[in-house]
Amino acid sequence: MSAAQSEIPLEGRLGALQCHFTWDLEPGRNKLLRIKDKMQDLSKEEECKWLGHIYNLQGFVHFQLGSIEEARSFFSRAEEAFRQMRGAEEGPWLVVTYGNQAWLHHHQGEQAESRACLSKIDGLMTEDPSQDELHPEICAEKAWTLMKFSKEQKLLAADYFQRAIRMQPDVVEWQTSHVILLVIMSKHSETGFEEDIMEKLTKAKEQDPENLFLAAIYLQQLAKKGQIDQSGARELATMVLRNQVSSYSGIKPLLWFYRTFISSDEAVALAEEALKLHPDERHLKRCAALCYGWKIWEKDSRPSPSLIEKGIRAHEELISLYPDSSFMKRMDLAGIYSKSEKTKAKSEKIYKELLTEDLEPAEQQIFFNNYAKHLYFIQQQSNMSIQYHMKAVEIPIKSVFKENSIKHLEKIRYRKGNQEVDRFLSRLKESQK
Repeated sequence: MSAAQSEIPLEGRLGALQCHFTWDLEPGRNKLLRIKDKMQDLSKEEECKWLGHIYNLQGFVHFQLGSIEEARSFFSRAEEAFRQMRGAEEGPWLVVTYGNQAWLHHHQGEQAESRACLSKIDGLMTEDPSQDELHPEICAEKAWTLMKFSKEQKLLAADYFQRAIRMQPDVVEWQTSHVILLVIMSKHSETGFEEDIMEKLTKAKEQDPENLFLAAIYLQQLAKKGQIDQSGARELATMVLRNQVSSYSGIKPLLWFYRTFISSDEAVALAEEALKLHPDERHLKRCAALCYGWKIWEKDSRPSPSLIEKGIRAHEELISLYPDSSFMKRMDLAGIYSKSEKTKAKSEKIYKELLTEDLEPAEQQIFFNNYAKHLYFIQQQSNMSIQYHMKAVEIPIKSVFKENSIKHLEKIRYRKGNQEVDRFLSRLKESQK
C-alpha cells in the first residue's frame, strides 16, 4: 500500500472500490430472494464461464439477507472459481471478489482482514498503472451483475459490456452475454427488435456455436421475423436434453419457441421428457409447470380435468421448492385452482392471503391486475374488478400489468359509459401531460 493510500480512511477506500457493495444494488427483500433462487439454478455447471460471477452475486445477496457465513463461503468459492477458470493464482479478475471480501470483513468489525483485502487489490491494480478506466474484467463482471436488476441498470450493463469488449474483444462469453442483454432490452423498447441486433446475434452464434441458450434465443428471434425453423428447434431440443441441466441450458427459451411456433402440446411433451431424464431438477419442474399453465390458459381452450390436475400438482410442488420466491407461483396456482369447481375455494384462499400480505409495489401491481380479472371472469363482480384495476394503475410503475389494467378500464369506459372510470382515465391522461 502506498503512503498516500494508507492515509485515506478505511471507509473512503472501501467506498472507492468496484464491487457489489458499491454498485447501488438496492433491491427489496423479495427481489433478493428471487435472485438467490435464480443464481442457485444457474450454478449447476462447474465449467460455466460465469461461475465466479454467480458466486459473487450469491455472496452479496446472502449478505443482504443476513446470512453472513453463507456470504463468506460464496465469496471464497468465487475466488477459487476465478482461479480455476483463468488458470492463474492472481489477476484483475479477483478485484471485485477481494472488494466484496473487504466490505464483508469491514461490516463484521474485522478491520485488519479488510485492510489485507485492500492490499491485495492494490497489488493487482499496480500491474497496469496506466488504467484511466476500469479494467475489462471489472467492466464485464459489473455488466453481468447489473443485467440482473432494473431496466435502468440493464442500460448501464450494456455500456459496461461494450467497454469490456472494446478493450478485450476476444472474450466470447462477453460478446454472447452482451447480445443476449440487447435482446432482453429490445422486448421493452418502443422500436422493437432492431436489425443490427439480429446481425450481432448471428455473429455471436457463429463465435459461440456450443452455447445452446444462445441458439434458442436465435431461433426465437428468427421466428419473430417470419423465419420459423421447426426442424432446427427439434434438433436443438435433442442437444439440450443430452446436456447438463441449468437455466443456462436453453430449455426455457426453447419451450417458448415450441409453444409459440409449434404447439403447446409439444412444449408440454418436451418439458416432460426433460423431467424424465432429470427428475430431481427443480428448474425443469418449473419449466414443466410453466408449460402446463400455457396449455391451461390457451385461448378458447377447455382444459381437461387431468391437465388441470397436472398443473395443480406441478405448481404446488414448485411452491415447496421455491418457498422464498413463490409470489408469482402462488398467483399462477390460484388461477389454475379457479378452473375447477373442486378447487375454487383454494383459489379464493390464496387471493385472500395475498390481499393481507405486505407486498412490494411491483408485486402489488401484479396482484391487483390479476385479482381484478379473477373478480370479473370468475366471480362476476364487475364493480369490484374496476376498483382493483384502478388500484393497479395508481401504482407508479410502468409495466405490462399496468398497461393491461388501463386497457380493461378503457373497454369498460367505451362499452358501458362508466362515469367513475371515465373520470379516472381523464385524470390519468392529464397527469401524463
